[in-house]
Amino acid sequence: MESCRLIYKNSVISYHRFGSGPSPALCFHGYGEEATSYDFLAKYAGDRYSFYSIDLPFHGKTEWNEGLTFTSGDLLQIIKGIFEQNNLKLQTVNLKLSLIGFSLGGRIALSLYQLIPEKIERLVLLAPDGLKTNFWYWLSTQTWLGNKFFSFTMKHPDWFFGFLKILNKLKLVNASIFKFVNYYIGDKEVRRLLYARWTTLRKLKPRLQKIKQQVKKNDTGVRLVYGRHDRIILSSVGEKFRKGIEDHCILSVIHSGHQVLHEKHIAEILPALLH
Repeated sequence: MESCRLIYKNSVISYHRFGSGPSPALCFHGYGEEATSYDFLAKYAGDRYSFYSIDLPFHGKTEWNEGLTFTSGDLLQIIKGIFEQNNLKLQTVNLKLSLIGFSLGGRIALSLYQLIPEKIERLVLLAPDGLKTNFWYWLSTQTWLGNKFFSFTMKHPDWFFGFLKILNKLKLVNASIFKFVNYYIGDKEVRRLLYARWTTLRKLKPRLQKIKQQVKKNDTGVRLVYGRHDRIILSSVGEKFRKGIEDHCILSVIHSGHQVLHEKHIAEILPALLH
């Protein structure tokens, strides 16, 4: 594994490079994770792929200094910069990429795909965000009033803790969601990062109907992998997305919770990468 840096505008983008295969693959990690989440793939698919795993803004060692905004244009320019550092050119006629995204990284991968669908050979989405609009995320990041309220709550969370406990007692939120939310708002620094990350990535919004049209037009292979016991992102969302692109899209449900991206699941992940 090699840790690398790319200067982009006023920011420093951190990424990991590993594997020596002929096919380039871009990897996007989940919320609160880092580029290192994908390092284990080198052992199993490093002869097939050259992997480039990127720390997203406010994650890992990336230093994002462009304010609380990150656009699909930023993403594309960063990818071009990384490729140029590694003697690759996105414009090369025969160059085909694979995109791999876990959870939040699925939304990033989908957003990049819709910009350059003709360059993407394979789209591997592991318990991906981006196939369904979460109401609370939409309210917190896509509306002015909601974002102001989100900011207030991250600074003064006590009222929200009480409200969440009531919802849990009334069984209006399941135990997994309750535990998940408690973890992410229980610490001041974690709350600061939650606000920064959600707000910064708000402009990455995949247009699903357009993406499905592009999948068919460009004959892109799509692989969806979900955890059977995942209560955060459900496989039923993937089944809905798959309708109309069944000839291009394979969906698998494995014995896992939300953390699908793990070496212990490599036997189930590898077919999505290699076949």
